[in-house]
Amino acid sequence: MPIKILMPALSPTMEEGTLAKWLVSEGDMINSGDVIAEIETDKATMEVEAVEEGTLAKILIPGNSENVAVNTVIALLLEEGEDKSALDGVDVSAPAQNDTPTPQPSPPKGKKEEGVKSVPHPEPVEGEVPVKSVAEGNRLKVSPLARRLAKEAGLDLSRITGTGPNGRIVKRDVEGVAPQASMAVAPSTPGGYDLIALDGMRKTIAARMTESFRDVPHFPLTIDCRLDALLTARKAINEAAADDGIKISVNDFIIRACALALKKEPAANSSYTPEGLKHWHDADVAVAVAIDGGLITPVVRQAQHKGLAAISTEVKDLAARAKARKLMPEEYQGGTFTVSNMGMMGIKSFASIINQPQGCIMSVGAGEKRPVVNGDELGIAIVMSVTLTCDHRVVDGAIGASFLKYFKQFIENPAMMLL
Repeated sequence: MPIKILMPALSPTMEEGTLAKWLVSEGDMINSGDVIAEIETDKATMEVEAVEEGTLAKILIPGNSENVAVNTVIALLLEEGEDKSALDGVDVSAPAQNDTPTPQPSPPKGKKEEGVKSVPHPEPVEGEVPVKSVAEGNRLKVSPLARRLAKEAGLDLSRITGTGPNGRIVKRDVEGVAPQASMAVAPSTPGGYDLIALDGMRKTIAARMTESFRDVPHFPLTIDCRLDALLTARKAINEAAADDGIKISVNDFIIRACALALKKEPAANSSYTPEGLKHWHDADVAVAVAIDGGLITPVVRQAQHKGLAAISTEVKDLAARAKARKLMPEEYQGGTFTVSNMGMMGIKSFASIINQPQGCIMSVGAGEKRPVVNGDELGIAIVMSVTLTCDHRVVDGAIGASFLKYFKQFIENPAMMLL
C-alpha cells in the first residue's frame, strides 16, 4: 500500500506553510534519511527527510505552493514490489488527527509525521550546484535555495562570497547582498507605489498582533530608573573581564533584573487560560530581535539561574542565529515574559503589544541625561524609562507596580543582582 508523505508540523503552533521546493523527482528511489523537500514557515526554511524507503510515485503538491495545511498529503511513495497500479483508488485525504499535545513553556521538538520527519539544519544542505565563475575561472558551490533567491533578485553569483562549508554560497550570503530578495514586488502602479507581497512572517505578525491588541485587555505602567551605578559597574566588569572576551551590555543587566524581579513577584510571571492562571516556575525571558521582514523573540531559559556573562553569551548567539533564520522552534517559543529594547535606536519611551500568552511585556527606552532632584538639590543623572504592558486578566496594577519596584531596585543597585 502506498505510503503517504504528509506536510509536517515544524512547530507546535504551525498550521500551514510553504512547500518551497522538491529536491527529488517522480520515479526517484528514496532512502531513509534522504532530504526530499524544503518547507518554509514564517520564521525559517527547513528540510524534510524521508523516514520510509521506496520509489517516489506521485507528487501531489508541487513546489512553490503556499498555504499548505499541516498533514496534507503532499506525495505518495511506493514500497518495494509495488507498481503504479497500487495508486489506483488511494485515498489522499489527510489522516484523522489524534489529540495534539498542549505546548509547554519549553516545547518539545515537532512530532514525527507519517512518512517524513522534519530536521531543521543550521543552513539548508540541499546539494552543491557548481556554477562557473567567469571572473575567477573557478567553480563556485551554491545551494539550490541560494541559487533560487539569487535568480529571483537578479544577482550575479560570481560576485557573492560564500560563507558556507568549503566556501559554498548559502542563503544568508544572498540575503546579505539583497535583504529584500525574498520579497515579491509587484509592478509599480499608476498611483505611485510598489505593492510588497506579504510573506509568511508578516502574515503571522499581522494576525497575532491584531488578535492580541483586540482581545487582550491591557494597560501600561511606566517607571524611570537611574543608570549611573549600573553603567559604572558595567565598565568595571568589562575592563576586568576583557581578557576573557566578556563584554556585558546594558540589555544583559535588564534581562537579569527582569528574571530576578519575576522571582520576587511571581504573580507577574503568569499566563491566562480559560481553565485558570498559569504561574510559571522559571523566568524564561524572551528578547525581541528585529530581523529582515519582521520580529522574532528568542528565549533565555531559566534566566533567574544565569549570571550576566552566561546571559550575554546566550543572547549574542541567539540574536545572531535569529538574524540568519537558524533558530529551532523551541528556541523562540514558550517564553513567559518578553523584553523589547529600542533604547539603542534612540526611542525614549514606548509601549509594546503583549506577546500572547504571556502576561507582560517590558518596553525599554534610551538612557539619557536628565535633570533629577537629589534631596533639595537639582542634579543630573542618566535615566531610562521602561513601560510594562500588562494583561489585566492576569496582572493587576498592584502586581505590575510591585514587579517594577523590584526591577528598579536591581537596576539602580546592580550589586543586588549578585545576591
